[in-house]
Amino acid sequence: MTKNGDPTALRLFAMRAAILASAAVFVFWSFYAVDHFLASGSGGGNYPSPLSRYLAFDPGGLSDAISSLGAINVAVFGIVITVCSIIVQLTADRYTGVASIFLRDRVNVLVAAYYVISCVVGLWLSASLHSNYVPTVTLVMTLSLTTGGIIVMVPYFAYVFWFLEPQNLIRRIRAEAVTRARTGALVHTKEGAAAQANLVGALEELTDITSNSISGKDKIIASAAVDALRDMAIEYLRVKPQAAPVWFDVGPEIRLNPDFVAMDPESLRDLEQRHTWVEWKVLRQYLSIYNESLGPMRDINYLIAIDTRYIAEAAAKANDEHLIQLVLRFLNSFLRATLNARDVRTCYNVLNQYRKLGEFMLLDGHHDAALECVRHMKYYGLVAFDMDLHFVTETVAHDMSMLAQVAHHVGSPVEPSILADFLELDRPPFVRAQEKALMGVRKAQVKLAAYYILAGQPERARAIANDMRDEPIDRLKLIRRQLENVANKDFWEITDRGRNFEYMPPEQRACLATYFDWLGVDEVPPDPKPPVASAPEELPKQK
Repeated sequence: MTKNGDPTALRLFAMRAAILASAAVFVFWSFYAVDHFLASGSGGGNYPSPLSRYLAFDPGGLSDAISSLGAINVAVFGIVITVCSIIVQLTADRYTGVASIFLRDRVNVLVAAYYVISCVVGLWLSASLHSNYVPTVTLVMTLSLTTGGIIVMVPYFAYVFWFLEPQNLIRRIRAEAVTRARTGALVHTKEGAAAQANLVGALEELTDITSNSISGKDKIIASAAVDALRDMAIEYLRVKPQAAPVWFDVGPEIRLNPDFVAMDPESLRDLEQRHTWVEWKVLRQYLSIYNESLGPMRDINYLIAIDTRYIAEAAAKANDEHLIQLVLRFLNSFLRATLNARDVRTCYNVLNQYRKLGEFMLLDGHHDAALECVRHMKYYGLVAFDMDLHFVTETVAHDMSMLAQVAHHVGSPVEPSILADFLELDRPPFVRAQEKALMGVRKAQVKLAAYYILAGQPERARAIANDMRDEPIDRLKLIRRQLENVANKDFWEITDRGRNFEYMPPEQRACLATYFDWLGVDEVPPDPKPPVASAPEELPKQK
Protein backbone atom coordinates (compact mmCIF):
# COMPACT_ATOMS: atom_id res chain seq x y z
CA MET A 1 0.00 0.00 0.00
CA THR A 2 1.24 3.42 -0.90
CA LYS A 3 -0.02 6.83 -0.03
CA ASN A 4 -1.74 7.01 -3.42
CA GLY A 5 -3.39 3.62 -3.12
CA ASP A 6 -2.61 0.09 -4.12
CA PRO A 7 -0.19 0.12 -7.11
CA THR A 8 -2.06 -2.81 -8.66
CA ALA A 9 -5.38 -0.97 -8.47
CA LEU A 10 -3.81 2.16 -9.97
CA ARG A 11 -2.30 0.17 -12.83
CA LEU A 12 -5.66 -1.45 -13.49
CA PHE A 13 -7.35 1.96 -13.42
CA ALA A 14 -4.85 3.39 -15.90
CA MET A 15 -5.01 0.33 -18.14
CA ARG A 16 -8.81 0.44 -18.38
CA ALA A 17 -8.76 4.16 -19.17
CA ALA A 18 -6.05 3.66 -21.82
CA ILE A 19 -7.98 0.85 -23.47
CA LEU A 20 -11.19 2.88 -23.63
CA ALA A 21 -9.35 5.96 -24.90
CA SER A 22 -7.51 3.99 -27.58
CA ALA A 23 -10.71 2.29 -28.71
CA ALA A 24 -12.62 5.58 -28.91
CA VAL A 25 -9.86 7.40 -30.81
CA PHE A 26 -9.38 4.46 -33.18
CA VAL A 27 -13.08 4.20 -34.00
CA PHE A 28 -13.47 7.95 -34.60
CA TRP A 29 -10.37 8.42 -36.75
CA SER A 30 -11.01 5.26 -38.73
CA PHE A 31 -14.42 6.44 -39.88
CA TYR A 32 -13.33 10.06 -40.21
CA ALA A 33 -10.45 9.01 -42.47
CA VAL A 34 -12.87 7.04 -44.66
CA ASP A 35 -15.10 10.11 -44.94
CA HIS A 36 -12.07 12.29 -45.76
CA PHE A 37 -10.91 10.10 -48.62
CA LEU A 38 -14.42 9.71 -49.96
CA ALA A 39 -14.82 13.49 -49.93
CA SER A 40 -11.42 13.93 -51.63
CA GLY A 41 -12.48 11.59 -54.39
CA SER A 42 -15.64 13.61 -54.98
CA GLY A 43 -13.80 16.84 -55.57
CA GLY A 44 -13.34 17.97 -51.97
CA GLY A 45 -9.59 17.47 -51.93
CA ASN A 46 -8.50 20.83 -50.57
CA TYR A 47 -7.15 19.20 -47.41
CA PRO A 48 -4.00 17.09 -47.61
CA SER A 49 -4.87 14.89 -44.58
CA PRO A 50 -7.81 13.99 -42.33
CA LEU A 51 -6.19 15.91 -39.46
CA SER A 52 -5.89 19.12 -41.46
CA ARG A 53 -9.53 18.83 -42.48
CA TYR A 54 -10.57 18.22 -38.86
CA LEU A 55 -8.64 21.24 -37.55
CA ALA A 56 -10.17 23.58 -40.11
CA PHE A 57 -12.76 24.83 -37.63
CA ASP A 58 -15.54 27.16 -38.81
CA PRO A 59 -16.03 30.01 -36.30
CA GLY A 60 -19.65 30.43 -37.27
CA GLY A 61 -20.61 26.84 -36.56
CA LEU A 62 -18.69 26.35 -33.32
CA SER A 63 -20.66 28.46 -30.85
CA ASP A 64 -23.39 25.89 -30.22
CA ALA A 65 -20.88 23.03 -30.16
CA ILE A 66 -18.68 24.73 -27.58
CA SER A 67 -21.67 25.50 -25.34
CA SER A 68 -22.63 21.85 -25.51
CA LEU A 69 -19.05 20.92 -24.63
CA GLY A 70 -19.24 22.85 -21.37
CA ALA A 71 -22.60 21.30 -20.53
CA ILE A 72 -21.19 17.81 -21.13
CA ASN A 73 -18.34 18.44 -18.69
CA VAL A 74 -20.73 19.62 -15.99
CA ALA A 75 -23.13 16.70 -16.61
CA VAL A 76 -20.37 14.08 -16.40
CA PHE A 77 -19.00 15.68 -13.25
CA GLY A 78 -22.48 15.64 -11.73
CA ILE A 79 -22.88 11.93 -12.50
CA VAL A 80 -19.51 11.16 -10.91
CA ILE A 81 -20.31 13.17 -7.76
CA THR A 82 -23.77 11.59 -7.43
CA VAL A 83 -22.59 8.01 -7.79
CA CYS A 84 -19.61 8.47 -5.48
CA SER A 85 -21.73 10.25 -2.86
CA ILE A 86 -24.25 7.40 -2.80
CA ILE A 87 -21.57 4.71 -2.55
CA VAL A 88 -19.60 6.53 0.13
CA GLN A 89 -22.73 7.26 2.15
CA LEU A 90 -23.86 3.63 2.07
CA THR A 91 -20.44 2.53 3.25
CA ALA A 92 -20.23 5.27 5.89
CA ASP A 93 -23.53 4.12 7.38
CA ARG A 94 -21.76 0.88 8.26
CA TYR A 95 -18.22 2.04 8.94
CA THR A 96 -17.60 5.47 10.41
CA GLY A 97 -14.69 7.50 9.11
CA VAL A 98 -15.09 6.28 5.53
CA ALA A 99 -15.75 9.79 4.16
CA SER A 100 -12.52 11.17 5.58
CA ILE A 101 -10.57 8.16 4.31
CA PHE A 102 -12.11 8.62 0.87
CA LEU A 103 -11.22 12.31 0.74
CA ARG A 104 -7.65 11.65 1.90
CA ASP A 105 -6.98 9.40 -1.08
CA ARG A 106 -4.95 11.25 -3.68
CA VAL A 107 -6.56 9.46 -6.63
CA ASN A 108 -10.02 10.62 -5.58
CA VAL A 109 -8.74 14.17 -5.10
CA LEU A 110 -7.01 14.20 -8.49
CA VAL A 111 -10.07 12.89 -10.33
CA ALA A 112 -12.30 15.53 -8.72
CA ALA A 113 -9.76 18.23 -9.57
CA TYR A 114 -9.64 16.97 -13.16
CA TYR A 115 -13.39 17.38 -13.60
CA VAL A 116 -13.41 20.83 -11.99
CA ILE A 117 -10.64 22.01 -14.33
CA SER A 118 -12.48 20.58 -17.36
CA CYS A 119 -15.66 22.42 -16.41
CA VAL A 120 -13.86 25.74 -15.85
CA VAL A 121 -11.86 25.45 -19.09
CA GLY A 122 -15.05 24.71 -21.05
CA LEU A 123 -16.78 27.68 -19.45
CA TRP A 124 -13.99 30.07 -20.35
CA LEU A 125 -13.69 28.66 -23.87
CA SER A 126 -17.34 29.42 -24.57
CA ALA A 127 -16.60 33.13 -24.12
CA SER A 128 -13.42 33.15 -26.19
CA LEU A 129 -14.89 32.78 -29.71
CA HIS A 130 -14.97 35.65 -32.25
CA SER A 131 -16.62 35.86 -35.62
CA ASN A 132 -13.35 35.32 -37.44
CA TYR A 133 -11.10 33.68 -34.83
CA VAL A 134 -10.96 30.16 -33.36
CA PRO A 135 -8.45 29.34 -30.55
CA THR A 136 -7.56 26.02 -32.09
CA VAL A 137 -5.09 24.81 -29.46
CA THR A 138 -7.41 25.67 -26.58
CA LEU A 139 -10.35 24.05 -28.34
CA VAL A 140 -8.44 20.81 -28.98
CA MET A 141 -7.27 20.77 -25.36
CA THR A 142 -10.84 21.22 -24.14
CA LEU A 143 -12.05 18.45 -26.42
CA SER A 144 -9.30 16.22 -25.01
CA LEU A 145 -10.23 17.06 -21.43
CA THR A 146 -13.90 16.32 -22.10
CA THR A 147 -13.01 13.06 -23.82
CA GLY A 148 -10.80 12.07 -20.91
CA GLY A 149 -13.54 12.86 -18.40
CA ILE A 150 -16.03 10.64 -20.20
CA ILE A 151 -13.51 7.82 -20.64
CA VAL A 152 -12.23 7.93 -17.05
CA MET A 153 -15.74 7.80 -15.59
CA VAL A 154 -16.28 4.03 -15.84
CA PRO A 155 -12.76 2.96 -14.71
CA TYR A 156 -13.03 5.44 -11.87
CA PHE A 157 -16.32 3.89 -10.71
CA ALA A 158 -14.56 0.52 -10.65
CA TYR A 159 -11.75 2.07 -8.60
CA VAL A 160 -14.23 3.58 -6.12
CA PHE A 161 -15.98 0.23 -5.64
CA TRP A 162 -12.59 -1.39 -5.05
CA PHE A 163 -11.51 1.40 -2.71
CA LEU A 164 -14.60 1.05 -0.51
CA GLU A 165 -14.40 -2.71 -0.11
CA PRO A 166 -14.07 -3.26 3.67
CA GLN A 167 -10.91 -5.34 3.44
CA ASN A 168 -9.22 -2.69 1.30
CA LEU A 169 -10.28 -0.01 3.78
CA ILE A 170 -8.75 -2.07 6.57
CA ARG A 171 -5.48 -2.50 4.69
CA ARG A 172 -5.37 1.22 3.98
CA ILE A 173 -6.03 2.18 7.61
CA ARG A 174 -3.38 -0.27 8.81
CA ALA A 175 -0.83 1.05 6.33
CA GLU A 176 -1.57 4.64 7.31
CA ALA A 177 -1.29 3.77 10.99
CA VAL A 178 2.08 2.08 10.46
CA THR A 179 3.33 5.03 8.43
CA ARG A 180 2.22 7.52 11.07
CA ALA A 181 3.80 5.49 13.85
CA ARG A 182 7.03 5.16 11.91
CA THR A 183 7.31 8.83 11.00
CA GLY A 184 5.99 10.17 14.30
CA ALA A 185 8.25 7.99 16.42
CA LEU A 186 11.34 9.29 14.66
CA VAL A 187 10.42 12.96 15.04
CA HIS A 188 12.55 14.54 17.77
CA THR A 189 10.21 17.47 18.29
CA LYS A 190 6.71 18.10 19.58
CA GLU A 191 5.44 17.62 16.02
CA GLY A 192 5.05 13.97 16.93
CA ALA A 193 1.89 14.87 18.90
CA ALA A 194 -0.10 15.14 15.66
CA ALA A 195 1.22 11.75 14.58
CA GLN A 196 0.11 10.30 17.92
CA ALA A 197 -3.42 11.60 17.37
CA ASN A 198 -3.52 10.20 13.83
CA LEU A 199 -2.29 6.83 15.06
CA VAL A 200 -4.89 6.62 17.83
CA GLY A 201 -7.59 7.64 15.35
CA ALA A 202 -6.56 4.85 12.98
CA LEU A 203 -6.67 2.27 15.78
CA GLU A 204 -10.16 3.38 16.78
CA GLU A 205 -11.32 3.25 13.16
CA LEU A 206 -10.24 -0.40 13.01
CA THR A 207 -12.07 -1.08 16.26
CA ASP A 208 -15.20 0.56 14.90
CA ILE A 209 -15.08 -1.57 11.76
CA THR A 210 -14.72 -4.68 13.91
CA SER A 211 -17.62 -3.73 16.16
CA ASN A 212 -19.92 -3.04 13.22
CA SER A 213 -18.88 -6.31 11.59
CA ILE A 214 -19.66 -8.23 14.78
CA SER A 215 -23.10 -6.61 14.91
CA GLY A 216 -23.66 -7.63 11.30
CA LYS A 217 -22.28 -11.16 11.82
CA ASP A 218 -19.56 -10.46 9.23
CA LYS A 219 -16.77 -12.66 10.51
CA ILE A 220 -14.43 -12.16 7.54
CA ILE A 221 -14.30 -8.38 7.91
CA ALA A 222 -14.07 -8.53 11.71
CA SER A 223 -11.19 -11.00 11.49
CA ALA A 224 -9.35 -8.82 8.98
CA ALA A 225 -9.65 -5.78 11.27
CA VAL A 226 -8.42 -7.75 14.29
CA ASP A 227 -5.43 -9.01 12.30
CA ALA A 228 -4.72 -5.46 11.13
CA LEU A 229 -4.37 -4.33 14.75
CA ARG A 230 -1.89 -7.14 15.35
CA ASP A 231 0.11 -6.31 12.22
CA MET A 232 0.24 -2.67 13.22
CA ALA A 233 1.56 -3.51 16.69
CA ILE A 234 4.23 -5.86 15.35
CA GLU A 235 5.33 -3.37 12.66
CA TYR A 236 5.57 -0.69 15.33
CA LEU A 237 7.89 -2.88 17.41
CA ARG A 238 10.40 -2.80 14.55
CA VAL A 239 10.77 0.98 14.69
CA LYS A 240 10.27 1.39 18.43
CA PRO A 241 13.98 1.09 19.34
CA GLN A 242 14.79 4.11 17.14
CA ALA A 243 11.94 6.25 18.48
CA ALA A 244 12.66 9.64 20.02
CA PRO A 245 12.10 9.94 23.79
CA VAL A 246 9.34 12.51 23.28
CA TRP A 247 7.30 9.94 21.34
CA PHE A 248 6.74 7.86 24.48
CA ASP A 249 5.09 10.75 26.31
CA VAL A 250 1.30 10.77 26.01
CA GLY A 251 0.94 14.07 24.16
CA PRO A 252 -1.78 16.71 24.52
CA GLU A 253 -3.50 15.54 21.35
CA ILE A 254 -4.35 12.14 22.86
CA ARG A 255 -4.29 12.76 26.60
CA LEU A 256 -8.03 13.48 26.57
CA ASN A 257 -8.81 10.30 24.69
CA PRO A 258 -11.34 8.26 26.75
CA ASP A 259 -8.93 5.36 27.12
CA PHE A 260 -6.24 7.63 28.59
CA VAL A 261 -8.24 10.23 30.47
CA ALA A 262 -9.95 7.52 32.55
CA MET A 263 -6.63 6.06 33.70
CA ASP A 264 -5.13 6.64 37.09
CA PRO A 265 -2.35 9.27 36.72
CA GLU A 266 0.23 6.89 38.16
CA SER A 267 -0.76 4.15 35.69
CA LEU A 268 -0.48 6.64 32.86
CA ARG A 269 3.00 7.63 34.01
CA ASP A 270 3.93 3.94 34.11
CA LEU A 271 2.90 3.61 30.45
CA GLU A 272 5.12 6.53 29.56
CA GLN A 273 8.09 5.28 31.56
CA ARG A 274 7.75 1.77 30.19
CA HIS A 275 7.30 3.05 26.61
CA THR A 276 4.16 0.99 26.07
CA TRP A 277 1.32 3.44 25.44
CA VAL A 278 0.97 2.43 21.79
CA GLU A 279 0.77 -1.29 22.57
CA TRP A 280 -1.55 -0.57 25.50
CA LYS A 281 -3.90 1.25 23.13
CA VAL A 282 -3.86 -1.67 20.68
CA LEU A 283 -4.54 -4.22 23.43
CA ARG A 284 -7.20 -1.96 24.91
CA GLN A 285 -8.99 -2.12 21.57
CA TYR A 286 -8.66 -5.89 21.71
CA LEU A 287 -10.24 -6.00 25.16
CA SER A 288 -13.18 -3.90 23.97
CA ILE A 289 -13.70 -6.13 20.94
CA TYR A 290 -13.26 -9.26 23.06
CA ASN A 291 -16.01 -8.28 25.48
CA GLU A 292 -18.31 -7.36 22.63
CA SER A 293 -17.81 -10.64 20.77
CA LEU A 294 -18.23 -12.93 23.79
CA GLY A 295 -21.21 -15.09 22.94
CA PRO A 296 -22.30 -13.75 19.53
CA MET A 297 -19.00 -14.43 17.70
CA ARG A 298 -16.65 -16.73 19.59
CA ASP A 299 -14.30 -17.07 16.64
CA ILE A 300 -13.24 -13.45 17.14
CA ASN A 301 -12.38 -14.25 20.78
CA TYR A 302 -10.14 -17.08 19.61
CA LEU A 303 -8.52 -14.85 17.01
CA ILE A 304 -7.85 -12.08 19.54
CA ALA A 305 -6.18 -14.60 21.84
CA ILE A 306 -4.02 -15.84 18.96
CA ASP A 307 -3.04 -12.35 17.83
CA THR A 308 -2.30 -11.28 21.40
CA ARG A 309 0.04 -14.24 21.69
CA TYR A 310 1.78 -13.16 18.47
CA ILE A 311 2.32 -9.68 19.92
CA ALA A 312 3.80 -11.20 23.08
CA GLU A 313 6.12 -13.40 21.02
CA ALA A 314 7.25 -10.38 19.01
CA ALA A 315 7.90 -8.56 22.30
CA ALA A 316 9.97 -11.50 23.53
CA LYS A 317 12.06 -11.46 20.36
CA ALA A 318 12.60 -7.74 20.89
CA ASN A 319 13.45 -8.33 24.59
CA ASP A 320 10.72 -5.89 25.59
CA GLU A 321 10.01 -7.20 29.09
CA HIS A 322 7.55 -4.41 29.91
CA LEU A 323 5.44 -5.29 26.88
CA ILE A 324 5.49 -8.99 27.80
CA GLN A 325 4.09 -8.12 31.22
CA LEU A 326 1.46 -5.89 29.62
CA VAL A 327 0.33 -8.64 27.26
CA LEU A 328 0.02 -11.09 30.15
CA ARG A 329 -2.21 -8.61 31.99
CA PHE A 330 -4.52 -8.41 28.99
CA LEU A 331 -4.58 -12.18 28.55
CA ASN A 332 -5.59 -12.41 32.19
CA SER A 333 -8.34 -9.87 31.51
CA PHE A 334 -9.58 -12.02 28.64
CA LEU A 335 -9.74 -15.04 30.93
CA ARG A 336 -11.53 -13.08 33.65
CA ALA A 337 -14.14 -11.79 31.20
CA THR A 338 -14.64 -15.29 29.82
CA LEU A 339 -15.08 -16.84 33.24
CA ASN A 340 -17.52 -14.12 34.24
CA ALA A 341 -19.52 -14.99 31.11
CA ARG A 342 -19.24 -18.69 32.07
CA ASP A 343 -18.15 -19.44 28.52
CA VAL A 344 -16.21 -22.66 29.06
CA ARG A 345 -15.48 -23.35 25.43
CA THR A 346 -13.90 -19.95 24.84
CA CYS A 347 -11.89 -20.34 28.03
CA TYR A 348 -10.64 -23.69 26.74
CA ASN A 349 -9.36 -22.05 23.55
CA VAL A 350 -7.86 -19.00 25.25
CA LEU A 351 -5.98 -21.27 27.65
CA ASN A 352 -4.61 -23.10 24.64
CA GLN A 353 -3.02 -19.86 23.43
CA TYR A 354 -1.81 -19.06 26.95
CA ARG A 355 -0.06 -22.42 27.11
CA LYS A 356 1.50 -21.91 23.68
CA LEU A 357 2.79 -18.55 24.83
CA GLY A 358 4.33 -20.18 27.91
CA GLU A 359 6.00 -22.79 25.70
CA PHE A 360 7.42 -20.07 23.46
CA MET A 361 8.79 -18.19 26.45
CA LEU A 362 10.54 -21.33 27.69
CA LEU A 363 12.01 -22.07 24.27
CA ASP A 364 13.09 -18.45 23.79
CA GLY A 365 14.79 -18.22 27.18
CA HIS A 366 12.24 -16.00 28.97
CA HIS A 367 11.88 -18.38 31.89
CA ASP A 368 10.49 -15.90 34.40
CA ALA A 369 7.74 -14.92 31.96
CA ALA A 370 6.93 -18.60 31.44
CA LEU A 371 6.68 -19.13 35.21
CA GLU A 372 4.36 -16.14 35.42
CA CYS A 373 2.18 -17.72 32.73
CA VAL A 374 1.96 -20.89 34.81
CA ARG A 375 1.02 -19.04 37.98
CA HIS A 376 -1.65 -17.00 36.25
CA MET A 377 -3.11 -20.15 34.72
CA LYS A 378 -3.15 -21.81 38.11
CA TYR A 379 -4.95 -18.83 39.62
CA TYR A 380 -7.68 -18.87 37.01
CA GLY A 381 -7.94 -22.64 37.33
CA LEU A 382 -8.73 -22.14 41.02
CA VAL A 383 -11.18 -19.35 40.21
CA ALA A 384 -12.93 -21.61 37.71
CA PHE A 385 -13.19 -24.34 40.32
CA ASP A 386 -14.86 -21.94 42.75
CA MET A 387 -17.33 -21.09 39.98
CA ASP A 388 -18.10 -24.81 39.41
CA LEU A 389 -16.48 -24.66 35.97
CA HIS A 390 -14.52 -27.80 36.63
CA PHE A 391 -13.59 -28.51 33.05
CA VAL A 392 -11.62 -25.26 32.94
CA THR A 393 -9.66 -26.44 35.97
CA GLU A 394 -8.94 -29.75 34.26
CA THR A 395 -7.80 -27.88 31.14
CA VAL A 396 -5.43 -25.77 33.24
CA ALA A 397 -4.03 -28.94 34.80
CA HIS A 398 -3.20 -30.50 31.45
CA ASP A 399 -1.70 -27.24 30.17
CA MET A 400 0.49 -26.90 33.26
CA SER A 401 1.59 -30.50 32.80
CA MET A 402 2.65 -29.73 29.23
CA LEU A 403 4.57 -26.64 30.33
CA ALA A 404 6.39 -28.68 32.99
CA GLN A 405 7.45 -31.14 30.31
CA VAL A 406 8.69 -28.36 28.03
CA ALA A 407 10.55 -26.79 30.95
CA HIS A 408 12.31 -30.11 31.58
CA HIS A 409 13.07 -30.51 27.89
CA VAL A 410 14.85 -27.14 27.68
CA GLY A 411 16.48 -27.45 31.11
CA SER A 412 14.69 -24.40 32.44
CA PRO A 413 15.73 -23.16 35.88
CA VAL A 414 12.06 -22.55 36.73
CA GLU A 415 11.06 -26.19 36.22
CA PRO A 416 10.98 -26.97 40.00
CA SER A 417 8.76 -23.94 40.57
CA ILE A 418 6.42 -25.00 37.77
CA LEU A 419 6.15 -28.47 39.28
CA ALA A 420 5.50 -27.05 42.75
CA ASP A 421 2.72 -24.81 41.42
CA PHE A 422 1.24 -27.71 39.51
CA LEU A 423 1.04 -29.86 42.65
CA GLU A 424 -0.78 -27.04 44.44
CA LEU A 425 -3.58 -27.04 41.88
CA ASP A 426 -5.58 -29.71 43.75
CA ARG A 427 -5.09 -28.29 47.24
CA PRO A 428 -7.25 -25.82 49.19
CA PRO A 429 -9.40 -24.00 48.29
CA PHE A 430 -10.29 -27.26 46.58
CA VAL A 431 -12.84 -29.50 48.26
CA ARG A 432 -11.62 -33.03 47.82
CA ALA A 433 -15.17 -34.33 47.78
CA GLN A 434 -15.40 -32.89 44.27
CA GLU A 435 -14.17 -36.13 42.79
CA LYS A 436 -15.00 -35.43 39.16
CA ALA A 437 -13.03 -32.20 39.09
CA LEU A 438 -10.15 -33.68 41.06
CA MET A 439 -9.89 -36.69 38.74
CA GLY A 440 -8.92 -34.53 35.76
CA VAL A 441 -6.21 -32.76 37.76
CA ARG A 442 -4.84 -36.02 39.08
CA LYS A 443 -4.72 -37.53 35.61
CA ALA A 444 -2.64 -34.60 34.40
CA GLN A 445 -0.28 -35.08 37.35
CA VAL A 446 0.05 -38.81 36.67
CA LYS A 447 0.88 -38.08 33.02
CA LEU A 448 3.63 -35.72 34.13
CA ALA A 449 4.98 -38.33 36.56
CA ALA A 450 5.12 -40.90 33.74
CA TYR A 451 7.01 -38.37 31.62
CA TYR A 452 9.54 -37.82 34.39
CA ILE A 453 10.09 -41.56 34.79
CA LEU A 454 10.66 -41.88 31.05
CA ALA A 455 13.04 -38.89 31.12
CA GLY A 456 15.12 -40.40 33.92
CA GLN A 457 13.92 -38.02 36.65
CA PRO A 458 12.40 -40.43 39.19
CA GLU A 459 12.80 -37.99 42.10
CA ARG A 460 10.34 -35.58 40.49
CA ALA A 461 7.94 -38.41 39.73
CA ARG A 462 8.17 -39.53 43.38
CA ALA A 463 7.34 -36.00 44.49
CA ILE A 464 4.08 -36.31 42.55
CA ALA A 465 3.50 -39.79 44.00
CA ASN A 466 4.02 -38.50 47.54
CA ASP A 467 1.44 -35.80 46.84
CA MET A 468 -1.08 -38.49 45.85
CA ARG A 469 -0.59 -41.00 48.66
CA ASP A 470 -3.73 -39.91 50.46
CA GLU A 471 -5.92 -40.57 47.43
CA PRO A 472 -8.45 -43.43 47.83
CA ILE A 473 -7.18 -46.63 46.21
CA ASP A 474 -10.35 -47.00 44.13
CA ARG A 475 -9.84 -43.57 42.60
CA LEU A 476 -6.22 -44.37 41.77
CA LYS A 477 -7.27 -47.63 40.12
CA LEU A 478 -9.83 -45.79 38.04
CA ILE A 479 -7.23 -43.22 36.97
CA ARG A 480 -4.81 -45.98 35.99
CA ARG A 481 -7.39 -47.90 34.01
CA GLN A 482 -8.62 -44.84 32.12
CA LEU A 483 -5.13 -43.63 31.25
CA GLU A 484 -3.92 -47.05 30.12
CA ASN A 485 -6.97 -47.53 27.90
CA VAL A 486 -6.43 -44.36 25.84
CA ALA A 487 -4.38 -45.39 22.81
CA ASN A 488 -5.52 -42.81 20.23
CA LYS A 489 -3.97 -39.35 20.43
CA ASP A 490 -6.69 -37.72 18.32
CA PHE A 491 -9.97 -36.83 19.91
CA TRP A 492 -12.95 -38.17 17.98
CA GLU A 493 -14.39 -34.72 17.38
CA ILE A 494 -12.86 -31.55 15.92
CA THR A 495 -11.22 -29.24 18.46
CA ASP A 496 -8.55 -26.56 18.19
CA ARG A 497 -6.17 -28.62 20.29
CA GLY A 498 -6.84 -31.80 18.37
CA ARG A 499 -5.18 -34.05 20.96
CA ASN A 500 -6.94 -36.20 23.52
CA PHE A 501 -6.08 -34.87 26.98
CA GLU A 502 -5.47 -38.35 28.40
CA TYR A 503 -3.31 -39.71 25.59
CA MET A 504 0.35 -40.58 26.18
CA PRO A 505 2.86 -42.05 23.72
CA PRO A 506 3.28 -45.83 24.22
CA GLU A 507 6.70 -45.50 25.86
CA GLN A 508 5.36 -42.94 28.33
CA ARG A 509 2.22 -44.96 28.99
CA ALA A 510 4.40 -47.98 29.81
CA CYS A 511 5.87 -46.00 32.73
CA LEU A 512 2.47 -45.93 34.45
CA ALA A 513 3.15 -49.38 35.90
CA THR A 514 6.24 -48.13 37.72
CA TYR A 515 4.44 -45.10 39.06
CA PHE A 516 1.43 -46.96 40.38
CA ASP A 517 3.66 -49.65 41.90
CA TRP A 518 5.04 -46.89 44.14
CA LEU A 519 1.49 -46.18 45.26
CA GLY A 520 0.63 -49.84 45.74
CA VAL A 521 -1.95 -49.88 42.95
CA ASP A 522 -2.05 -53.31 41.32
CA GLU A 523 -2.55 -53.72 37.60
CA VAL A 524 -6.19 -53.42 36.71
CA PRO A 525 -7.97 -55.26 33.92
CA PRO A 526 -8.73 -53.19 30.82
CA ASP A 527 -12.08 -51.48 30.67
CA PRO A 528 -14.33 -53.26 28.15
CA LYS A 529 -16.10 -49.97 27.39
CA PRO A 530 -14.54 -47.29 25.19
CA PRO A 531 -12.68 -44.77 27.34
CA VAL A 532 -14.32 -41.44 27.88
CA ALA A 533 -11.76 -38.72 27.16
CA SER A 534 -11.70 -35.19 28.36
CA ALA A 535 -12.82 -32.71 25.75
CA PRO A 536 -14.52 -29.37 25.63
CA GLU A 537 -17.77 -31.10 24.73
CA GLU A 538 -17.87 -32.64 28.21
CA LEU A 539 -18.85 -29.40 29.80
CA PRO A 540 -21.01 -28.93 32.86
CA LYS A 541 -24.27 -27.20 32.29
CA GLN A 542 -23.61 -23.52 32.55
CA LYS A 543 -25.55 -21.62 35.14
